[in-house]
Amino acid sequence: MTGDTKTIADWFGAQTGDWTIDDITADADEILVVLEIGEPELAGEVSEDERAAARKARMSAFREETRGRRMEIAAAAESRFNRKVSWGVRSGDTRMLYTHMAVPAMTRLRVGERKVLDTLVEAGVARSRSHALAWCVRLVGKNLDPWLSELRSALVQVDEVRQRGPET
Repeated sequence: MTGDTKTIADWFGAQTGDWTIDDITADADEILVVLEIGEPELAGEVSEDERAAARKARMSAFREETRGRRMEIAAAAESRFNRKVSWGVRSGDTRMLYTHMAVPAMTRLRVGERKVLDTLVEAGVARSRSHALAWCVRLVGKNLDPWLSELRSALVQVDEVRQRGPET
């Protein structure tokens, strides 16, 4: 967690009161707050399909019940941190994002790189070059997660050293 994300997490922790924060992710455009709402209480033996339906219903009910409070917190956070706030919840092993942004990212690609995207589109894996590029980014993120985690940890250390540095 970078210093910036820790500041954001601390602020949200103070604002959310009795809600449990599962995860906070932030970048230059968005702050995504995922709340833990626990498992629904179910009587007796239930199938996995029934449990999944109960989780979904609990998540949807929580969304409606907390909409006003979440909007107030988001408005204050957007003013303070100059970023959009998105919300989601986790119940057991199920995660649902209520709102989240899809931010355009411009890039310049050479013919070989465009060919990769076009192949994914032609094969029906993606609807467009943009969708294909997002698909590739998700695939890399999934397959290189340990390396990306190590890189993020190194960035935290860089941030700490920078903060201890001389005043400019």
